[in-house]
Amino acid sequence: MIHPTAIVSPLATLGRNVRIGPYCIVGANVELGDDCVLHSHVVLEGHSKIGRGNEFFPFAVVGGKTQDLKYLGDPTYLEVGDHNVFRENTTVHRGTHESLPTRIGSHNLLLCYAHVAHDCQLGNHIILSNSVGIAGHVVIEDHAIVSGMGAVHQFCRIGQHSIIGGCSKIVQDVPPFMIVDGNPANTRGLNLIGLQRRGFAEDDIKALKSAYKKLFLKKDGNLATSISSLKAMHAADTPQVAHLIEFVEQSERGVTR
Repeated sequence: MIHPTAIVSPLATLGRNVRIGPYCIVGANVELGDDCVLHSHVVLEGHSKIGRGNEFFPFAVVGGKTQDLKYLGDPTYLEVGDHNVFRENTTVHRGTHESLPTRIGSHNLLLCYAHVAHDCQLGNHIILSNSVGIAGHVVIEDHAIVSGMGAVHQFCRIGQHSIIGGCSKIVQDVPPFMIVDGNPANTRGLNLIGLQRRGFAEDDIKALKSAYKKLFLKKDGNLATSISSLKAMHAADTPQVAHLIEFVEQSERGVTR
């Protein structure tokens, strides 16, 4: 189902039941999985492997060349999973080097004007709200939400089940399970409503509350000392707190507190 005004390279690979609307362009190295929908004026280009059931709204440009000035012209790649939604004017760029594709998992929602830069690694069930800017080499874990006009610096990590407030400036890692907001951003509390909506057990939420108080409530304390103290608590036995501790310990840019 290809509209007569669309331009689809004969070298592109299309799955079953793909719908390509008016004035879309699909480049030579694009692989589209089954049941993908391109509404109109969509551009898919580069070495882009896109899974099944993805939906692209007008003026989305996915698979574009990296903006990294270190790019040397080698073939670079984008990998997209299944059942993602790319709303109007979203942009996603390929990696800078052949060895590291930009990756987007499955069941993600990218709202209008959201931008995912080169070499980013996105998990599943992520929401990027309107006009969010994700710089290069950013890692976003599952179920994270970045609210409208949020901006994330290069090489930052966004932890799972976290939420970033609108217009926030992120220059350090965002801890999982937390609410981060502001310019400069601070950790404001546990993402309690989000955790409850996703069915977290009450005992696990209580453990995360204890971890939040230990690591982030007193921002003038020494983080390494707070981690050591948290490890000695019963809360550290839960998988969620264990992941939080590991996330903080592995941070290279520092953690938003």
